[in-house]
Amino acid sequence: MLIAGNWKMFKGAHEARRFAAQVRHLPERMPGIEIVVCPPYTSLVATLEGLGEQSEIRVYAQNVHGELEGAYTGEVSPPMLLELGVKGAVVGHSERRQHFGETDEMVRRRAEGALEAGLAVIACVGETEAEREQGRTNEVLERQVSVLPRHDRLVIAYEPVWAIGTGRNATPEIAQEAHAFVKSLHPTRVLYGGSVKPENARVLLAQPDVDGALVGGASLDAQSFEEICAAGVEAAAAA
Repeated sequence: MLIAGNWKMFKGAHEARRFAAQVRHLPERMPGIEIVVCPPYTSLVATLEGLGEQSEIRVYAQNVHGELEGAYTGEVSPPMLLELGVKGAVVGHSERRQHFGETDEMVRRRAEGALEAGLAVIACVGETEAEREQGRTNEVLERQVSVLPRHDRLVIAYEPVWAIGTGRNATPEIAQEAHAFVKSLHPTRVLYGGSVKPENARVLLAQPDVDGALVGGASLDAQSFEEICAAGVEAAAAA
């Protein structure tokens, strides 16, 4: 069971360091789950400092370029992240696809470059509301998943775009159906992402093919994030 908190464009260095210090002992109280936090680039070092060397919480970046180096102004390479002590990266988040035009091919290159360099990867897939209403969910998921490499450090996050930042989340049945389909295409763990909150985490994480959560807004509050992690502990124990 993996619980990852995506801080998006929140928490500068000072706030990130303070928050990390608050949650650094979570793994000691949460047996059976892995905990990841994904700060903005400028807060990666501060987060690592706040966690300290002994914490088992891993730090991932919210994005990464696929090349090791080069003339890519504004981008950050896998070796740069590794040098800081970052263990992984998210690729293909729906907000990257929607606002910055990232394609399936770009996501593939980012994932492959990160994995080859030694990072772990959370690769995001998911359909828009229009695609779901048109009955194209499986078509979209198959297209997005088919480009992803097979690797033991790659995890997929199913995040229905219509549930990102909207307060709406997929029903447990919708989540289970989508996760089972993704697993039929790619043999890896699949996280659920999309308005995960303490109020719905238990029922979502209890689904047999849900292997954890990619948490957005609810990961910005220490108490809320701890409650979601506790729901993961319950689900892992019951599995």
